[in-house]
Amino acid sequence: MKAFPLLLATLLACPALLLTSCAGTRKPAAPAAAVGDGKSLASSDADDLDEYAASEISDPIEPVNRATFWVNHQLYRFVLKPISKTYEFVIPQPVRKGIFNAFDNIDFPVRLVNNTLQGNFHRAGQETGKFAVNTVLGVGGILRVSDKFPALANVPPASTSQTFQKWGIGHGPYIVLPLIGPSSARDTVGLAGDYVLNPVTWVAYFYGILAWTIPVSAAETLYVMPDKFRQYDAATKNSLDRYLAIRRSYVQYRKEANSK
Repeated sequence: MKAFPLLLATLLACPALLLTSCAGTRKPAAPAAAVGDGKSLASSDADDLDEYAASEISDPIEPVNRATFWVNHQLYRFVLKPISKTYEFVIPQPVRKGIFNAFDNIDFPVRLVNNTLQGNFHRAGQETGKFAVNTVLGVGGILRVSDKFPALANVPPASTSQTFQKWGIGHGPYIVLPLIGPSSARDTVGLAGDYVLNPVTWVAYFYGILAWTIPVSAAETLYVMPDKFRQYDAATKNSLDRYLAIRRSYVQYRKEANSK
């Protein structure tokens, strides 16, 4: 029983968290949902969707991915979503926002290194300016003061996976990771790269206190969960096949992220 709180915190500490990284910022296109007149898609339309999704990314281990997807979905419904709703109810929004801002500020090395590796030195300079302003004027990053400066506002994020894409490395096969959810061979390696570049990881490595990173990562994840779960629900609402809807939405999200 003593291990249960640690296990639960570990679930929350996953940086991409469950199935939510695929949902992106918009709903999937019409083929993933019911037709506008209220009628269900015909089986031929479902086949078209499957072929379309398959053409976007290879899925050679689909049976395994579907099994993992099912387990992740149950955790989402019965464990993580209730925790998310409780967190949203108990912690005021300004406090949640401040916590997220602080951890996002700490992630500065991830964005700096990857912008540099992509040869985008202008954005690397912007990220450096954002970090300096938010750290000094924003009380360690709790306040996102940089948004008040046009030159530092709305700087697109940069990740290791995005860097691989800029270098011409393809997705590779589609993979559904336990807890983390939709990914690909490239994005899985990229996720590991982001983890290594995160200063929280440095603290855990140099001081040997891995357990300290769990509540830190969990606090950051809890902030994004409500919005990500809403995106997940929107992406799968009325879909004939939740797995295909999420796979397609994941590809769409990655295209949008890598085009910035």
